[in-house]
Amino acid sequence: MAIKDIFMPLVGEPDTAAIAAIEKCVAVAGGFGARVSALAVEEDILVRPKVMISDDLDNTAAVEAVRSVSDARGLLKAFDNAAIRFGVRNEQTLSRLAVADVPGNLAECARLRDLSLVLVKTDDDRSERTVERLIFESGRPILMCPEEFASELPVAFDDAVIAWDHTAPAARAVADALPILQSARKVRVITATDDKTTAELASGAALVSHLAEHGVKATFETVKVDRSSVGKVFEAYVKANTISVLVMGAYRHSRLNEIMWGGATKTVIARPPCWVLMSH
Repeated sequence: MAIKDIFMPLVGEPDTAAIAAIEKCVAVAGGFGARVSALAVEEDILVRPKVMISDDLDNTAAVEAVRSVSDARGLLKAFDNAAIRFGVRNEQTLSRLAVADVPGNLAECARLRDLSLVLVKTDDDRSERTVERLIFESGRPILMCPEEFASELPVAFDDAVIAWDHTAPAARAVADALPILQSARKVRVITATDDKTTAELASGAALVSHLAEHGVKATFETVKVDRSSVGKVFEAYVKANTISVLVMGAYRHSRLNEIMWGGATKTVIARPPCWVLMSH
């Protein structure tokens, strides 16, 4: 299925890195020929008052005076400028939400879109919570844009790599990424392993054969983990091979009502090494 309807949440402040990421995301959407629905969120933030407020007075006015919101209008202005520059069809919405309600609301908004384009801050808990909810509750794939590297990211996904382990999330990610893979000049399938089992080799070859039926010419290789984390292996591979986009499945485990990310998933969303398309 072609990517024609994109959701783009805009949360935080319009600093230099965020604006660069917005421009790059809009440029990518223009390459897809997609409509972009941008939702800028004014986060309703409680700020500790600088003066003491007496318990025996009506403090309504004082409490309201110490509330603050993020500069969502600044983000929306940056998006609008980019949409005009790249000629991208778009819809723009401004919403005000409590901080705790933002991730869940964004996941609901993403359910009727082909893809979510998400700006990701490095090692940021709030970014991680947003990504988590979008991946596991929207039912749709996300394409992460690392703000840290936004100015260096390519607009065309010429060199793609698929992180393959023959699991359902990885298979879902491959299916969701097909429009991107079909337009890439080079596609590599990698399995991170130190064993190179017969099953792993057969699975990689089967994926290459499957992709060929969709007009995607791919190669397969294994990469050694060698006492590193799988997420770090992916990061090193991306940097060594100048990869444009990493395609991978997302994993998590629930224990005692506490969400614990799979190791590779957590590493990648904490600091995406390039564009990353992730599905569950």
